[in-house]
Amino acid sequence: MKSLEKAPWPQMRRLVKEDGTIAWTWDNKLHNWDGPALIPEGNKKNAEYYIYGIHKTKGEWDEAKKDWEGLPWYKNPSMKAFLDDGYRN
Repeated sequence: MKSLEKAPWPQMRRLVKEDGTIAWTWDNKLHNWDGPALIPEGNKKNAEYYIYGIHKTKGEWDEAKKDWEGLPWYKNPSMKAFLDDGYRN
């Protein structure tokens, strides 16, 4: 039987070219939740925003970042049922 090892979770990588271009990638796709994913020749005025390899305008990127919904698992009432009584506030 084959071993069922999980592949490691992809990590963010910062790539810098000789001309100063900075690219942030995740799983070999341009992606950055913290700011622009592509900064051509280090010039932030020409910065481009990407989420999972899909090009976004600055406004679309801001909206996508704000659109995170939900509570952390430990604040979700349905998950508290699985935790012991000592956890509840």
